[in-house]
Amino acid sequence: MALISVGSGEGSYSWVMTTTPTTVALVTLGCARNDVDSEELAGRLEAGGFRLVEDAAEADTVVVNTCGFVEAAKKDSVDTLLAASDYKESGRTQAVVAVGCLAERYGEQLAEALPETDAVLGFDDYADISEKLRSILAGTKHQSHVPRDRRKLLPLAPADRATAQGVALPGHGDTAHQPPNAATQGLNGDTGANAAQDLDGDTGAGSGRRPNSDTGVSETPGVLGDTRATAQQILNGAGDDAQREQGLKGRTVKASDPAELTIDAPDLASAPASGPRIVRRRLDGGPMAPLKLASGCDRRCAFCAIPAFRGAFVSRRPTEVLGEAHWLAENGVREVFLVSENSTSYGKDLGDLRLLETLVAEIAEVPGLTRVRVSYLQPAEMRPTLITAMASTPGVVPYFDLSFQHASGPLLRRMRRFGDSERFLELIAQVRAQAPTAGIRSNVIVGFPGETEEDVDILCDFLSRAGLDAIGVFGYSDEDGTEAETYDGKLDEDTIAARLDRVTRLAEDLTSARAEARIGETVEILVESIDGDTAEGRAAHQGPEVDGSTTLTDFPADLAIGDLVTAEVVGTEGVDLIAAFGAQVRTREGVPAANLTA
Repeated sequence: MALISVGSGEGSYSWVMTTTPTTVALVTLGCARNDVDSEELAGRLEAGGFRLVEDAAEADTVVVNTCGFVEAAKKDSVDTLLAASDYKESGRTQAVVAVGCLAERYGEQLAEALPETDAVLGFDDYADISEKLRSILAGTKHQSHVPRDRRKLLPLAPADRATAQGVALPGHGDTAHQPPNAATQGLNGDTGANAAQDLDGDTGAGSGRRPNSDTGVSETPGVLGDTRATAQQILNGAGDDAQREQGLKGRTVKASDPAELTIDAPDLASAPASGPRIVRRRLDGGPMAPLKLASGCDRRCAFCAIPAFRGAFVSRRPTEVLGEAHWLAENGVREVFLVSENSTSYGKDLGDLRLLETLVAEIAEVPGLTRVRVSYLQPAEMRPTLITAMASTPGVVPYFDLSFQHASGPLLRRMRRFGDSERFLELIAQVRAQAPTAGIRSNVIVGFPGETEEDVDILCDFLSRAGLDAIGVFGYSDEDGTEAETYDGKLDEDTIAARLDRVTRLAEDLTSARAEARIGETVEILVESIDGDTAEGRAAHQGPEVDGSTTLTDFPADLAIGDLVTAEVVGTEGVDLIAAFGAQVRTREGVPAANLTA
């Protein structure tokens, strides 16, 4: 038996656990949406009496939140699971469990193919994750789910989805499954001025690797042996900065003696005592945090498998999103990164397709936040009101993450997408007209079935004229269950590799030139790290992890992580900027920065 105490002072609470605390390490792979899902799992596990640790070798259970996006990402996930399983021979680890997109997408097939993994859990298992892990540790064989098309779990009409029950939506919280007291607290409608008391309950293709931080362009994936080595480095917390950035994320909970487990959780201590709750536990201590707007996608891009395992599009209620934004700000976050599979669709199932324009303005007014950034915009669904909201709303950075995927009209139709080079250039011109220095990034696919040399020429011409700040270039690969998998006109690997190299080189040159054009420009930088006389952060046009960063020089001694400062760009290194400190725009305003030192 153990006494579980959360927080301290007036906002603290405790309950008695009848089980000995068990350690668990969470390893997160993939995108920012997966980061949110991992923090939901962390909240559930911590509330269920598990103790989060950073070192996988010191964990009784290692939970790997996998990515199932494309072939290279799947290989990374498998190799990370294999590397984690090695700890069962050399460390204290008793079980390795797969969750996330790869686990959901393949279920029992993955379990059969990877016996080194003790269990494969799907999204439907998240609500009872603590009980599932304890059962697995006790030796119970988990029966993995049979993969299914999750689009069929919700009504076809978007308006009917808001009242649908019984469908697991990772990152949306859960008011039906609540652990004892308020361990999963953190959100309530009354945390914000406009929140209500009750809450209703990109796709790219190809390599799947994130753009290189120096070039803004995706690198060609390494061989399988290389990904196995990287997986081991991720688990050990070693490797280069980029690997550590997407490596093991977790927080150690203090255990003063075997009979008492104290969770030092100032973020949970600030939680409300009643009302609907969202399960979330921050794992990354930086001043930026992803915030999920919605899940799923209703589009039918021929190359993309994501809708089949993430399901139909479902928006979170505005009160829920706003409440979580308040909670994040109260716990050291300065920039919220709004994520979903398709942010431009937000609100369509709630009766207002322009709801995002209103919501971003409300989030920007949350005390403590300095930035709101929107990601995953569908070009075909962009509208003048959204461009205006993103370009001119104070606190909302003019950042446009537009996945064009290609520029040849006929090839885009074959992809089941809309637009062409001229329409996309018109969209970019509309953005630049309202925000000349706006950041615009995109992903493109080369080597799609039926692509001709003329199509590639059209793409290269478009990129040369677009003035994009970051470009992710992916080589096409077949994905199980997609329409494009059945297409004729497949290109051989050598042709795809040659086109990938051509477009990647062009993209590197173009994004580097775009960065150089910012020399002399005054930018606002969110400070994310300070190491001696070196400070680093991101300007407004630089999205987290994928768009490069800005090195700050000549800054004052009292500069702190989370500060927003102005600086003049004085140099570049690829897409990365070097900028001389100007002045502080806004500091943390005295909010406890408990999570900034994690």
